[in-house]
Amino acid sequence: MLHADEGDVRVVTLDLQHDPLELFWLDADGRAYGSIDALRLDAEASGRKLLFATNAGIYDRENRPLGLTIADGKTLRPLNTTQGRSGNFGMQPNGVFYVDRDGHAGVATTAAWRERGIEARLATQSGPMLVVDGALNANFVEDSDSRKWRSGVCVRPADEVVFAVSEAPVTFHAFARVFRDALGCRDALYLDGTLSRIYTAADGYSGAPAVMVKPYAGMLAVFASAPASR
Repeated sequence: MLHADEGDVRVVTLDLQHDPLELFWLDADGRAYGSIDALRLDAEASGRKLLFATNAGIYDRENRPLGLTIADGKTLRPLNTTQGRSGNFGMQPNGVFYVDRDGHAGVATTAAWRERGIEARLATQSGPMLVVDGALNANFVEDSDSRKWRSGVCVRPADEVVFAVSEAPVTFHAFARVFRDALGCRDALYLDGTLSRIYTAADGYSGAPAVMVKPYAGMLAVFASAPASR
């Protein structure tokens, strides 16, 4: 647990050499899982244990991921390059968290993603970027009165994927500083706010209170054995 300027932040670090990160949205019948508990119970029915999970990103009014969504190398939702849209997703630059087909993770702005032509095993697009090439997003206001529960992700060398969720409402500026200053991330992506939570088998839930949680679309998860259907 880290202490930020505006409260505690729960941090979970995954080593992709040992933690098989997967992205989930739809079950074998094509229905959205909708919650971490639903994903966990589905896995338990098949004898598998959920070790880690968090919501993957922002979704639209029809509870579909708003941006790029790739699972098992299959594009379930296309890259969203719309600009000028209201809301956090539209705050520029937004970006993509991904794990490529060679098992290497990264965070890239949406523009950089398009230029690089990355072949991803999994990817989720969200926004805004919290940190870009070592600098905080220039749109963030240090003394902003907009405070929300917030979650985000970054990648450090050696394919360490770092997820963080605030335990109390924080500003974008304060949350981004956690990634840059405390976690040493040069690029970090905002996943979502208000309803964001992280689950681990060891410590249960952290993040937003249960009463704030609405149905999720995509979720990122690690299982102790083979992944569930996507």
